[in-house]
Amino acid sequence: MTSLAKERADADRQPKVTLRTIAQHLGLTPGTVSAALNNSAAANSIPKRTKERILAAARELNYRPNYFARSLRLQRTYTIGVIAEEIGDAYGALVISGIEEYLRRNDFFFLTVIHRHDQKLLQTYAQMLLTRGVEGFITTDTSIVEKLPLPTVAVAGHKRVQGVTNITLDHTLAARLALTHLLELGHREIAFLKGHPASSDSAARWAAIRVVASELRICIRPELTVQIDSIVSTPHLGYPFAMELLSRKQPFTALFAYNDLSAIGAIWAFREAGLRVPEDVSVIGFDDIPAAAFTNPRLTTVRQPLQRMGQIAAKRVIDQIEGNAEWVAEIAIEPEFVVRDSTGPAQSSFIKP
Repeated sequence: MTSLAKERADADRQPKVTLRTIAQHLGLTPGTVSAALNNSAAANSIPKRTKERILAAARELNYRPNYFARSLRLQRTYTIGVIAEEIGDAYGALVISGIEEYLRRNDFFFLTVIHRHDQKLLQTYAQMLLTRGVEGFITTDTSIVEKLPLPTVAVAGHKRVQGVTNITLDHTLAARLALTHLLELGHREIAFLKGHPASSDSAARWAAIRVVASELRICIRPELTVQIDSIVSTPHLGYPFAMELLSRKQPFTALFAYNDLSAIGAIWAFREAGLRVPEDVSVIGFDDIPAAAFTNPRLTTVRQPLQRMGQIAAKRVIDQIEGNAEWVAEIAIEPEFVVRDSTGPAQSSFIKP
C-alpha cells in the first residue's frame, strides 16, 4: 500500500467529527454549534466568547461540514455564478483568482461561464446558472444592461443598473498618471491604441483620456489614434494595429496602449520596424498583468489591483446574500502607476513628416 493510500485509509478509520461531536466536547447544544458555524440569524444571540470557543474547537477537531446536508437543511446552495469574458487571458485569470480565494475561504463554490461579449449567450448563461441554484452573480468585463434577479456585482461594469454593484477603476486618475509621466519626459507627440468597443472599460477609459489630455493641453490627433478591433487574448492584440500606426508615417515619440497585451504587441511591431524602446519610442500599457514585469523591456503601466477587485466583488456579493450590506451602485478603486523600462526621455521623432 502506498503512503498516500495508507493516509486515506487511516483517515477513513477516524471517527467522523459532527456538530454533535463538537457540542459534546464543549457542553453545548448541537443547535448552538450549528448556528455559530453557519453564522445564521440565531448566531446573533450567542455570546462572542462562545462563538470563538466553537470555532476553535471546530479547527482543533478538524471538523469538515457536510455541505450537501447543509444545503438541504437551509435550502441554500452556497454557489455563485461567475460570468466572465475569458478565463485564459491574464486579466480574467487574476480577477477570477481573487474571486476563488475569497469564496473558498468562506465556504462558497462558484460556477463559471464564458460569454465572449455575446449578449445572447450572456442572457442564456445567466438563465442556466439560475436553474442551477446560484445565489448571486459576479461578472467580469461584462456590460450588464438589465437587472438580474439575484445580488450582482460587476467587475469593470459601467452601466448604471438597479441592483448591480459596479466595481470600477478611477480611469481619470489612471489617464492623468500616465499622460503626466509622458509630459514630464518631454513627450508631446503621443499615439494611442483604443480598446475594442465591446470591452467594458473601453469607452470609459477613452473618455477619461480625452478629458485629461484636454486639461494637460495634449492634442489627440486622429492620425495617431488606432482602434483595436480584435478580442484575442495574446500580444497579437496590439501588433497589427501598431503596424498600421507606423504605416501612416506620422511622427510620434510615445504610445499609450489600451492594455498590457496590446502594448507588448506594439513593442514587437516597433522592433521589427528597427525602432528601439524606449530610446526611439516610449510605450505605456494598462493593467500590470504578470508578463508586464518580464517583457523586454519591462513595461511601464497603469496597475489595476485585479486580484483584489475579485476579492472585493466576492465579499460584496456574499454580504448582500447574507443581508450584511446594503446595495451600492459603485465601488471605485484607485490605480497605481508603475514605472519600468519602456518609457524614457523624448528624442526627436523617428519619423520625419
